[in-house]
Amino acid sequence: MSRIGKKAVDLPSGVSASVSGQTIEVKGPKGTRNFSATDDVTMTVEDNSVKITPRGSSKRARQQWGMSRTMVANLVTGVTAGFKKELEITGVGYRAAMNGNVLKLNLGLSHDVEYIAPDGVTVTAPKPTIIEVEGIDEQAVGQVAADIRAWRKPEPYKGKGIRYKGEFIFRKEGKKK
Repeated sequence: MSRIGKKAVDLPSGVSASVSGQTIEVKGPKGTRNFSATDDVTMTVEDNSVKITPRGSSKRARQQWGMSRTMVANLVTGVTAGFKKELEITGVGYRAAMNGNVLKLNLGLSHDVEYIAPDGVTVTAPKPTIIEVEGIDEQAVGQVAADIRAWRKPEPYKGKGIRYKGEFIFRKEGKKK
């Protein structure tokens, strides 16, 4: 039995959900998102909550049950509060700045890195050492943050680079004479 799948996803006020076949569409104050589930689960909307049940007792049906419930919960969170990732830049001369909708990064390379965020994701740089990535799609927000971080991952000796806020970097000791 899936402990996650057993729980129904509550719909807060201002959020509506509609199911057509295996696709659920959730509308809220921040926008509209949809998710297509596999044929292993059944989705129903009952009095301000979405209930997901497996169609069999196979291993795949049980796996899809919990995963589908989590995906629907992420849709509801996205259209109400949205998702946000914060990145911190550490290093002498490393900085970020917004130029219109283009993120310009100085990361000690021979050139400045320019990153254009995809539609549905907002990138801001409130300080030269902080980057905020926001949107209603958790996967897209995480992917944009990972793409930005990939330009200069934090290194273990001095800790320089782009890291997620709160990320711990295991530090190594340098060479000794």
